[in-house]
This record gives sequence, C-alpha cells and structure tokens, in this order.
Amino acid sequence: MINKNKLSNVINIDKHPIKDSTYRSECRRKLDNDGVLVLEDFLSKDTIKSILKEANKQEDLAYYCVNKHNVYLEPLDSSFQKSHPRNKTVVSSKGCITDNQVPSDSSLRFLYNSNFFKEFLCEVLNEEFLYKYDDELSSINIHYAKEGQELGWHFDNSSFAITLLVQKPISGGRFEYIRDFRNSSINENNYDQVSDLLNNKCTPKRLKMENGSLVLFRGKNAIHRVTPTEGYLTRVLSVLAYNSEPNVKLSESARMTFFGKLY
Repeated sequence: MINKNKLSNVINIDKHPIKDSTYRSECRRKLDNDGVLVLEDFLSKDTIKSILKEANKQEDLAYYCVNKHNVYLEPLDSSFQKSHPRNKTVVSSKGCITDNQVPSDSSLRFLYNSNFFKEFLCEVLNEEFLYKYDDELSSINIHYAKEGQELGWHFDNSSFAITLLVQKPISGGRFEYIRDFRNSSINENNYDQVSDLLNNKCTPKRLKMENGSLVLFRGKNAIHRVTPTEGYLTRVLSVLAYNSEPNVKLSESARMTFFGKLY
C-alpha cells in the first residue's frame, strides 16, 4: 500500500522537482516551444502498479462506446457535402470509468487534488487557477483501449490536455499529431490539408510515451489521434481534467456520449 501523505511517494520528485521554479520554467519553455511536454518516469513504479491494479479491478465498470465524428468535433454542417473534410467522419472507440468510480484513496485522486501539482500545472500552462469539474463524472477518467480500439483524428475543444500513461499496449496505441494545423482563433479550419491528412498524404509526428509518463498537450490547433491498439494488452490512460473557471460542468449530451450516464 502506497503512503500517499507525501507527494514524493507518488511521483519521482528527484527527477521531477515540481516545486522548483527553475524546473517549472523549463517545462513551460518546452511546452511553449513544442506544444507538447512529456515527462517520463513522472510516476513512481509503486504508483503505476497501484493505479493499474485499481484500473484492472474496475475495468468491468467501464462504459465502452464507438463514436463517429468529424475532426472538429462539431455537428454536421449541411452547407458542405458529407465527404467534405468539415463533415467527413472518423471513428473513436474506447472504454471509460468516471471520476466517481475512482477510489477515494487512489494515488490519482491525491495527485489531482495536490496543491503543489496544481501550482506546477498553472505555471507551466500559464493559467491563473485550475478548478475541478462541477459534475461527478468528468474530473478524473480512466480510458481503456482494447485490441483494435483507437481515437480518430481530431482537434480538442479545450486549450490543454493532461494525461498519464498507465499501461502501454504490446504494439499500436501510438499518439500522432501535427502542430498548428488550424487557427481556431480566426476560424481558419485548413480544409485542404485536413483532406490530405485523412487521405494519408501527410506524415504526422509520433510521440514516444512510456508507462508513468505525464503528458501536457495543446490540442486545440494541433490535430492528433491514437492509432489502434495491437495485441492482448489493453492500453490504459488516465485523463486529469481541469477548468480555468469554476462551476463548469460537462454538458449532458457530452456526458451521455462519453460516459453513457449523467451521474
């Protein structure tokens, strides 16, 4: 049983001194320069084991779904043809357990609620404060990708994403992305290049992630996907979701889509 009374028991604090201002500044510089920050061996080995044990124990509670969506995660626009890159659909499939299914004594919950961790994230992400979701489902999620499951190409609606890789698969499950593939601030959707990408005419970058890696990613203008899992070993990933404003709930339609329930 991990003693979670100290942050140093959950993360590798010597390798990742998240309380140190110089380290925080370097992480922020890397994220600003690259649009992504991968901190390998962020979780201690004991923490990885305990989270994986919890995930395996609760996998039968996961809501599995297959969704078809366009890369913009927007409703169909009837002013374009269905084959147009604005409307052309890709497939995402995964299982998910929700925040209220994560044990109260989980290392994930300790880390999510840690003031030191949130202060680190705020400085690296250039956010004033981070708030949990104001619903019981959305703050901490565990995603499962069995053989053949994937996340199709898409842009995120949020300005940042925070994930922890708990178990990588035997093969596949690769995170691929292309930075600055649209400019959402001026509604420039880059349809021509999106079409090329969907027709396999672009070569994305590939992110290397090992078990225990913390990943911060700016995906609002960077298109990205996770390739299908290959082999018997399920890809297990934790998503730590925060908001820049208080009292934010994921919409009911989004909760039904992602979690299959409202509460």
